[in-house]
Amino acid sequence: MTMAWHAVVLTLHPEAFPGPLGVSLPGKALAAGLWTLDSVDIRAFARDKHGTVDDSPFGGGPGMVMRPDVLAAALDATCPPPGTDEARILLTPRGRPLTQRRVRELARLAQVRIVCGRYEGIDERIVEARALEEIAMGDFVMSGGEPAAIALIDGCVRLLPGVVGAAASLAEESFEQDLLEYPQYTRPQVFEGRAVPEVLLSGHHERIRAWRLAEARRVTRERRPDLAARRRDGAENGSTKG
Repeated sequence: MTMAWHAVVLTLHPEAFPGPLGVSLPGKALAAGLWTLDSVDIRAFARDKHGTVDDSPFGGGPGMVMRPDVLAAALDATCPPPGTDEARILLTPRGRPLTQRRVRELARLAQVRIVCGRYEGIDERIVEARALEEIAMGDFVMSGGEPAAIALIDGCVRLLPGVVGAAASLAEESFEQDLLEYPQYTRPQVFEGRAVPEVLLSGHHERIRAWRLAEARRVTRERRPDLAARRRDGAENGSTKG
């Protein structure tokens, strides 16, 4: 029997989970056993009666830094059985940007363990000692890693078999084949003087497919020239389709 995809979140705020992951598609999939979630309170592994998880940085500077010994204890206590195919992730603004490609890779693993940073960050030695993969959600800073963990897990869960009803729809979403998604329309046919493009009313599937591809390319060129450039590079190397 195949084990359900598993997410372990190490956090100072376990009450934040499942949060949005408990509703809609991820919530239904969680209830159905298509994936599982554990939220682990890092403070439970503190070494004193006050539950201290942070300390002032060596060398001075503002803020506090999460202690490596406390995080090591939390990580080691949640270590999966030997041979488990997993990723160990630290969510931090200094990490590599999360991409759809990496989300797909994570969704194929058996488990992800996610450390939610707080304060000014965590001691560098725990990153090295436990081989944490540093991931950022973008070029901005949040107060903690919990919202980022929810976003990362949601991105993975929706790719799991049986979560999204029409699996074919996943192939046409933004970032597949380095393209942003084409514009979508529904009723009413005319809204505040703006009509639905005629081609979408034609019933001609090949013309509609061509229009959507052209629009996806246009939107990508305008909004994400970096993706458009990557597609051009791929096309020159013979590796891009569509």
